[in-house]
Amino acid sequence: MAGDGGYNNSMAQLITIVGSTGVGKTALAQALAAAGNFATGLEEHNERPFQARFARDPRYALHNQVDYLLLRAEQEMALRRAPQIALIDGGLDVDFHGFTRLFHARGYLDDEEFDLCRRLYGTLRAALPPPELIIRLTAPQEIIRRRLASRERINVATPEDLSLLESFLDEWLASVSPERILSLDVSADDPTYERILPNLLVRIRAHLLSQK
Repeated sequence: MAGDGGYNNSMAQLITIVGSTGVGKTALAQALAAAGNFATGLEEHNERPFQARFARDPRYALHNQVDYLLLRAEQEMALRRAPQIALIDGGLDVDFHGFTRLFHARGYLDDEEFDLCRRLYGTLRAALPPPELIIRLTAPQEIIRRRLASRERINVATPEDLSLLESFLDEWLASVSPERILSLDVSADDPTYERILPNLLVRIRAHLLSQK
C-alpha cells in the first residue's frame, strides 16, 4: 500500500516538532525526551557533511538538501521501529516544504534542482507514513531573531528569511488535517520549557491514544 512503506500497526508513533528556524524545535524535543520516554531524531547541524560548505558557498545547496531529505527519511524509518514514541525536530516535511522551498526562492536551487528535491521528497514521503502528531511552534520574529543570534551552531537560514519560511510552512500545514496539529506559542518557554512540559505531555499522550 502506498504511504505505509511496509509498516504495520505495531510501529512506533511519530511526533514531529515544526516551526521556523530558531524557534526552539530541538530544545523542545530534548526537553520532552528528558521528561518522558521518547526516542529522538535530531537535526545534526554540525555533523552533516554539506552544512558548513553550504553556509560558505551556496553551490552546495543541492548537496545539503538531498543529504537532509535522506537523513530525515532514514531517521523516520529507524524511529518507527523503536520501542517507544518518537520525536523529530523539523523533519522530512519541514526540510522540503520549508527549507527546500526557501532555498529555491532565494536562488540557491535552480528549477531543475528544486524539482529533483521535490521528486525525492515525494518518493520518500509516499513510502513512509506521515507523523501522527505535528507540534507547531510559534513566536514573534523579534524573539526568534534573538535566539538565532545566541546560537552556537551553523545557520543556513537567516533572520531575513523568517517571514518567507513561515509562509511556506503555513501553506504546507493548511493541507494537513487540523486534528493532527497542536499549536504552541513558545515566546516565553525556550530553552527549558519547564512551564508547559507537564501539560504538554498529557496532551501528547491523549492525542496519540486517540490515534490507536
